[in-house]
Amino acid sequence: MEIERKFLIKDLPDLSKYEYVDIEQGYLSTEPVVRIRKKNDKYILTYKGSGKLAREEIEAALTAEAYQHLLEKIDGHPITKRRYMIPYEPYTIELDIFEGHMKGLIMAEVEFPSIDAANSFTPPEWFATDVTDDERYHNSNMIWANPFL
Repeated sequence: MEIERKFLIKDLPDLSKYEYVDIEQGYLSTEPVVRIRKKNDKYILTYKGSGKLAREEIEAALTAEAYQHLLEKIDGHPITKRRYMIPYEPYTIELDIFEGHMKGLIMAEVEFPSIDAANSFTPPEWFATDVTDDERYHNSNMIWANPFL
């Protein structure tokens, strides 16, 4: 089960001290969500159930060849982003800076062990609007065009 909240960002922290990964992902289906992802040199197939704050998530490893084959079959545009991993005890903030057709969007996600923990979370000052319930900010809805332009 994945339990996460999503936020827009008003001020970026100094990112030079944080690790990051480059991510490319595409969607083979949006209902249900079936995603392929390249995360640095790892390749993953993911199924996500329905929901916003909490939803089922199942992952399986792919080979680079299988990923490339499936990439040719995705709907819409691939999503590309750089994800910074920022410790915020006891959690990790995943700060995504989007490229490609979503260039300009910056969003943070925080995963939680329970719905109660998610609901009691106090975000840092540099976070802006909570967009967890706004479907425009689901990556699977960002594959067609940039809805924020």
